[in-house]
Amino acid sequence: MRSAGRDPYVIATRSLSGDAEHGGLLFRINCAGCHGIAGQGLVGPSLKGLESRLNDPQIIQQVVSGQTPPMPRFEIEPQDMADLLAHLKSFTAPE
Repeated sequence: MRSAGRDPYVIATRSLSGDAEHGGLLFRINCAGCHGIAGQGLVGPSLKGLESRLNDPQIIQQVVSGQTPPMPRFEIEPQDMADLLAHLKSFTAPE
C-alpha cells in the first residue's frame, strides 16, 4: 500500500480549494448519521479536533478507504473531498 501522501487521489484533492459550505451539505447527507450533525460523535467517533489527530492525507485516506468498519468506503470526486475536508476542519477541538 502506498503512502497516503503520495497517492494520486490525495495529491489531486489537496491541490484544490475546498468549499466548506458544500462540504457541510455532503457531511449532513453522508456522515452526520454516524458522526452527529456537529461532528460530536454518535455511532462513529467524534470529529471535534480531528485536525489535531490526523493530517490531511490521513483524513482523506480514512474517508475513502473504508478500512475501519463500520465506516463504509466512500467514493467521492476530489473536489467534493476537498469540500468535505474544508468542512471537517471547521469542527473545533472540545474545550
